[in-house]
Amino acid sequence: MKIKKALGLLVIIVIGLTYSCSNNKNQFEIASPDQTVKLSLNENQGILKYQLHWQNQLLIDSSKVSLMPCSLVNIIDVEQRSSDTTWNPVWGQFSEIQDQYNELILTVDMDGVKGKLFARVYDKGLGFRFEMDSVKEGEEISFEIEHNLYSKDQFYCPAGESEPKGPYLYEEMLGSKEKAPKLLMPLVVEKYNHKYLSILESDLYAAKGFGVMNIALDKKNEVLKSYNKAKVKGAKTITPWRVILWGEEAGDLVTNTVAVNLATPCQLDDTEWIKPGKTLWDWRVHGYVAPDGFKYGINTESYKRFIDFAALKGIEYFLIDDSWYKHASKGHFELSDKLDLQEVIRYAEEKGVELILYYDRKHGEYGDEELFPYYQSLGMKGIKYGFMGCNPEFSSKAIQLSAKSKLLIDFHDNPVPFTGMQRTYPNAITREYCHAQQDSRRAFTPEAFIKMALINAIQGPMDMNNGNFDIVGINSGIREKSPRKKNSYLTTAVSEVARTLIIFSGLVCIPDAPEAYMAKEDLFEFIQKMPVGKWDESKVLRSRIGEYITTARRSGDEWFVGSVANQDGANLLLPLDFLKPGQVYDAVIYEDTEETHCKTNPEAYRVVKRGVVADDVMEIKIASGGGHCMWIRPRVIKRHK
Repeated sequence: MKIKKALGLLVIIVIGLTYSCSNNKNQFEIASPDQTVKLSLNENQGILKYQLHWQNQLLIDSSKVSLMPCSLVNIIDVEQRSSDTTWNPVWGQFSEIQDQYNELILTVDMDGVKGKLFARVYDKGLGFRFEMDSVKEGEEISFEIEHNLYSKDQFYCPAGESEPKGPYLYEEMLGSKEKAPKLLMPLVVEKYNHKYLSILESDLYAAKGFGVMNIALDKKNEVLKSYNKAKVKGAKTITPWRVILWGEEAGDLVTNTVAVNLATPCQLDDTEWIKPGKTLWDWRVHGYVAPDGFKYGINTESYKRFIDFAALKGIEYFLIDDSWYKHASKGHFELSDKLDLQEVIRYAEEKGVELILYYDRKHGEYGDEELFPYYQSLGMKGIKYGFMGCNPEFSSKAIQLSAKSKLLIDFHDNPVPFTGMQRTYPNAITREYCHAQQDSRRAFTPEAFIKMALINAIQGPMDMNNGNFDIVGINSGIREKSPRKKNSYLTTAVSEVARTLIIFSGLVCIPDAPEAYMAKEDLFEFIQKMPVGKWDESKVLRSRIGEYITTARRSGDEWFVGSVANQDGANLLLPLDFLKPGQVYDAVIYEDTEETHCKTNPEAYRVVKRGVVADDVMEIKIASGGGHCMWIRPRVIKRHK
């Protein structure tokens, strides 16, 4: 059992706050712990609104908060409390997370329905949540929050398995006669002053009956609106946390811990079996011809080759995708005759490699109550779950059932963006809330990757399948799952390596053939040595949506740093001031060459070594669509006897 620490001070202060009652108007204010944020709440004629300032600048102007939009709000009581604790994730971007906030709790009455509104303010974010008593069973309610932005703000959002949308200029969208585009969470707002906001939700797990948050542009009232609808179940109604994050750069939002702090704490007593790691994957390798003439496919020998390589390089898992079975019916799988699954299982166990197995609901219903115990009986360590639909209740149940059978779960195809779920059920190891590499065999551009790394990734861990090395071969169309259009997959070998670090996940799925990795063994070293999931510290050092991103992650005394750029390439100055002063480090640098180009020469790279210290400023040159990586370790001084 993992023992989680809860350190620090929890202070609950019930205050008879002084507030203005003139003109039927009640006003309340609360600041963040560092006093840089001010949240104002006011009720006027039954309408509750908020206003948000950061660093003495207005982020969001007066905007409505409601749960039952047609009901008037009457504030009965108010209290304030402060909390400062720390906790240790089972796995994550940080090994220890501080949970420090100030909170206003308004006791409210909405046409006879009583409850509370929680407004929790952190230094870099806030959350709103309603907890209501005695809402009529079966009644449909809508948790709605408006976001009154400045006319010159612009925003971006995910687009499922496509490149994220944006930038959209707020005033142009409000004034357009065309129908507003569908907006998904997390919405990212680039403010007129180039600071950043994100609007999303957390702890959908605790909000029984609520669907995923929607975002809409209300042109009539000239405001952006986020909302969840639900049909009331039970005596108590708890909404998700509606979350607003802010930062100086877009990358600050990706490592922000507010949303995970707002999630329900871990519900598992035993988490020792949950092991983040790297996995090989067979699906995109089918049709690849190895140097010895062997052609990969869905067969026992192909899978044994994957397992051999995983054992050789210390890769924890091998993921077997679709077609290991022909059909599923309740309580029965009709196994494929293309491979001997039991022999693959036996061989993996002999080599010390764990297996993850795909399940596709399109090929028949096995029944989840029987599915997870069956996978456990096969000796599987995880399930990649396909075509489950964006259904919070169904997906939450699947996560809990998989945990009961001690299985990791990776959601494929339009999953629920369960922000914070990796805290509540840490076996929810990753999800494909993005355009994973070569989805639907479409092209994948450097610009699309950078947008997803700075937009989609805010909601939590993602399964994107980065790490292709045989880029020329993939673009030639020889493989069965190559992009439909030849030479449309734009990347470089070093960029692929950097992407495996930049995209945070509890399961880093690398999709190429073992022989492709062996051909560039010195470059593969970065992936091999890079820890997964259990980071002590994570930072996004440089970022600009659609242009570039640099991410640094620390494990113990070692740092792993990855950068990528769009098709214009980039020349970046990178201070190493995150290193410990006075310590000399050895850096292995994996970089593009002068000849590298994502279209004409994607596989050119070089590996160099040098000493570095905290005072150094690295000059990083990134090719068109390229990347740059560094593995930095404290220098070990050998003493002579």
